[in-house]
Amino acid sequence: MPDISRDEVAHLARLSRLDLSDVELDEFAGQLDAILGYVKTVTEVAADHVPPMANPAAVTNVTRPDVVVPGLSPEQALAAAPAVEQDRFSVPQILGEEQ
Repeated sequence: MPDISRDEVAHLARLSRLDLSDVELDEFAGQLDAILGYVKTVTEVAADHVPPMANPAAVTNVTRPDVVVPGLSPEQALAAAPAVEQDRFSVPQILGEEQ
């Protein structure tokens, strides 16, 4: 006997606001039952000695270390700017009226 009934699938479909046909309800009932069977099989595996993990492969961080270095001064940053106004980059207006 299946663990998921057609009525339970219809209930889940209503909660999910899905309009399923009778054929789809029967199909999804079988699929969900198979999925639950697979999950049950996996949970029955004797794996008490296996630590929980997110990835079975050893994953290491390959980024460089975060080292603080001095940045540009405002004068250095603005030195090559084509236009400067009030110690800021000046760019053409693109959205219409000034705000």
